[in-house]
Amino acid sequence: MAVPTSKAELLADIRSTYKKLVEDIKDIPEDLTEIKNMPGHVKDTQMSVCNLLAYLIGWGNLVLKWHRISSLGKMPDLYDTGYKMNELGALAQRFYKDYEKDDFQTLRDKLELVVGEILAMVESMDNKDLYEVEWHGKYPFGRMVQFNTSSPYKNARGRIRKWKKEQGLT
Repeated sequence: MAVPTSKAELLADIRSTYKKLVEDIKDIPEDLTEIKNMPGHVKDTQMSVCNLLAYLIGWGNLVLKWHRISSLGKMPDLYDTGYKMNELGALAQRFYKDYEKDDFQTLRDKLELVVGEILAMVESMDNKDLYEVEWHGKYPFGRMVQFNTSSPYKNARGRIRKWKKEQGLT
């Protein structure tokens, strides 16, 4: 799908990419999900399938946080308080740590919840607020949502499919 430019396209993109991601992870044996043998989000690091889900949950929660703060008429710290664009690898590491005690099924459940909350948030917004107003530099809020939901879901699918092939799971 092309980059969404409307509320309807954004909702369809998130739903579609998330559904495909769920299909890719549903048959992963739980005993393999905490082994750090997948390239991480920081150069020369390794992460686990659980870390990858934590990353997606972390970004999803940031999107929700941005919306909550914006709804109060304020601009949130981007990308998060204490992190700048060139420190996103450290932010990824924080997400891994934030969810390190959660098992694979718990992470799947948390991801399902955050995706549902994001879809509800987008549903509650109008197209103007999503795509016709600059929100972060030249980007409207809808584009920032896509950058941190469906786009990383696509990336995660590629990582998972490559990892599953390397593990002999395909």
